[in-house]
Amino acid sequence: MQRYFNTEGLCDPAVHYMVRLDERLKRIKESFVDRGKYFVINQGRQYGKTTTLRALAEYLQDDYAVISMDFQMMSTANFADESTFVVSFIECLEDILSYSKATMEHIDREALDWLVSLKDSPRTSLDRLFRALSGICRTADRPIVLMIDEVDSAADNQVFMDFLAQLRAYYIRRSLQPTFRSVILAGVCDVKNLRRKLRPEEEHKVNSPWNIAADFKIDMSFSRREIAGMLEEYESDY
Repeated sequence: MQRYFNTEGLCDPAVHYMVRLDERLKRIKESFVDRGKYFVINQGRQYGKTTTLRALAEYLQDDYAVISMDFQMMSTANFADESTFVVSFIECLEDILSYSKATMEHIDREALDWLVSLKDSPRTSLDRLFRALSGICRTADRPIVLMIDEVDSAADNQVFMDFLAQLRAYYIRRSLQPTFRSVILAGVCDVKNLRRKLRPEEEHKVNSPWNIAADFKIDMSFSRREIAGMLEEYESDY
């Protein structure tokens, strides 16, 4: 199959002509992931967020166990309440690990089974979910990086705000309790600017619990040199 230029959705270097992301991925790894940062990649549609996340997941595999989720795969009903979200999150994680052998080989089976057992628990809650996730991070044979794409799809849900609060709590306590080495959220909006509704009339709001996130200052636009490299590949084929 001949490669072509793609402007709709995810780009795959095996199928599409695209700029090389190696330098950008190296900077993200060294400046954020290796330092244990939690951060947000927020850009407009068709700006390369998902393509960058997919490439970053592969780039990190030599040093980390990468869990790459997409909240776009979860419907509004999955965020109806805390219990529903926890079960949906676990099912999504199970599905991801079932086809991600590169990640699953670093995950302790017993710790994962404990997490999965929460689906049938009469007391399914976010705090129990995160205790189980902490157990997975503690027993894994390498640090775990969590990526979540399309977080905008969950931004209006209180349960998502509570989910961020749990991530923040474990981030603050990570010297005492194992958790993800790095958490990367991606979306059009900056999650740091979300507000939590305290009353339906929205008179009072509080800042997003994601105020722990490091500022992501890496330029996501393409340089002349990067574009030139892509065009040179095309020229060599035609």
